Amino acid sequence: MEKELVSIITPMYKGAAFVGETIRSVLSQSYDNWEMIIVDDCSPDNGAGIAEVEKYSKDDGRIKLIAAKENRGSSGARNIALHEAKGRYIAFLDSDDIWHTDFLEKQMSFMADKDAPLVFSSYRRIDENTKEELLRPFIVPEKVSYKSLLKTCPIFPSTAIYDTQKTEKIFFNEELGSMRDDYVYWLKMFKNIEYGYGNSDILVDYRMRKTSVTGNKTKVIKPQWNVLYKVEKIGLVPSLYNIICWAFISYFKYRR
Repeated sequence: MEKELVSIITPMYKGAAFVGETIRSVLSQSYDNWEMIIVDDCSPDNGAGIAEVEKYSKDDGRIKLIAAKENRGSSGARNIALHEAKGRYIAFLDSDDIWHTDFLEKQMSFMADKDAPLVFSSYRRIDENTKEELLRPFIVPEKVSYKSLLKTCPIFPSTAIYDTQKTEKIFFNEELGSMRDDYVYWLKMFKNIEYGYGNSDILVDYRMRKTSVTGNKTKVIKPQWNVLYKVEKIGLVPSLYNIICWAFISYFKYRR
């Protein structure tokens, strides 16, 4: 059976140090029918990231580089790539994360087995430079729903693939900037699907950068509250209940 095209969405901002390894992890995939759309979001690096991507794109037409004309944040960069995407399947891969060589093969097979609109996998959490494991691997639950996502979101973008024939192609809310934008993205999708399915196989290395704002959970409390109360409008008491659940689960998620 012919392999369906997977469109890989990769936003890049100051990504010169890591994007080459990210691209090589895609080039090494056993599933080879993909396009990788990398959008440089006006990185202030004198074109270093763009030059790094061009080392690979000039030799492989599946790698497509777009230089954004203005800085729009990760949401805007992803939207630019989504508008260009031609694949039935959409996958996300940040410019500093690494797919294991069988990521696409296993996730596409898993999706077919589950007849699922969305799948996501477990992942390792490594130091940005040394690749030392900073935390235990995060093992995802078997399935999630809109209701469970209100309590916690186990879907890490670089592990996820969805089928645009089972749910429409969804675009990011750029008004949210880069804080909780991916969370709102999944919540929006789950208003149209019943379940997404988690693959317990560890298929991705998530590079935990020291500059990551989500590394400090206290900075995420207000944006998390805003998503529940102002974006999803689930009410005061349900918002309080769900943010308490989120805080409790997050504590254990980030324990060493």
